[in-house]
Formats: sequence, C-alpha cells, structure tokens
Amino acid sequence: MAAGIMERAYVWDRFVRLHHWSLATLVLANHFILDGPAHRWAGYAALALVCARLVWGVAGSPHARFAAFLPTPARLRAHFARPGVAPRGHNPLGAAMMLAMLALVVSLGITGWLMRSDAYWGEAWLEDLHQALANGLLVCAALHVAGVAAASLTWRINLPRAMLTGYKVRSIRSAPFEDRGTPGPD
Repeated sequence: MAAGIMERAYVWDRFVRLHHWSLATLVLANHFILDGPAHRWAGYAALALVCARLVWGVAGSPHARFAAFLPTPARLRAHFARPGVAPRGHNPLGAAMMLAMLALVVSLGITGWLMRSDAYWGEAWLEDLHQALANGLLVCAALHVAGVAAASLTWRINLPRAMLTGYKVRSIRSAPFEDRGTPGPD
C-alpha cells in the first residue's frame, strides 16, 4: 500500500516544548518523589518556568503568544462549528486547560512560599489549600493527557510527538489544519 501524502505544520517552538516537558517533570517529581528542601526548590523552579512562559506568551514566537490562542467566545464557537478542523496550536479547550494549569502552579508556588513565612508558619488551612491545589493540578494534568489522546485519535495527529518535534504531521486523509499561515522553525 502506498504511503499517503503528508502535511507538516510548525506549531510549537523550542522554548514552548522545553517549558512543557520541564514543567511536567517538575510537577510529577514534586508530587510523587521530592520532599523537604528539594520539593521546595523544585516548586520555585516550576514557578520560575511559569513566569518565563508568561513573558514568552507576550513576546515569544507567533504561535506561542497568548493572543494567538486565548479561548475567546468567538474561538470557542469556531472550534465547535468545525469539529473536523485541527487547530495549528492549542484548541480553545486545550488553551483553557493550559492557562488553568499555569495558574495552579503559580498558586502552589505562592502557598508553598507562604507556608515557610513567619506569618503563616504551621497554618493548617494553608497546608490544606496547598495540598488541594496540588491535587487539582494532578486532576488537570490527567484531563490534559486524556484530551491530548482524544484529540490525537480524532484528528489522527500524534500530538505528543508534535510537542517533542514542534511539528504536527497529518496525512491528507486526516483533519485539515486551520489556515493561519506557516511560520518557520525557530
């Protein structure tokens, strides 16, 4: 059987990919492996990564900018009106999840820092809040992975590979990409 014609769309630059996998690694290690000072410093590193991503979301490459994918009502309507069209980067639901996870990491960094301060040392409610935020982040991460799997199957595009290489690849029999221009690699 002859191979189908393939289309490549460049979607995620090096910084976005490195940020994604670094943050995922820090979050998982912090929740399941690290303790004590290592946990604290990994949390601060995660917070620093989110701050860098916020800057990149304003001044980074075209597809990395928040303006390119914020889940506005118009983008949500367009997404649901064209279920067979694969977005070049995040779809509006993926963008909302990404923003929620970034907000949770910031909240975890702040509550973790406050727990070490004199004013809030030993406050049970703050420790409970920090744990609830951590659990919420894990739930969001699990939903993110499920959404990536569902979108990969629906659009026949290997999204985890795209987050490694920067390119979404599809056959002509798969869902078409949105037409937003094609920026080159970083």
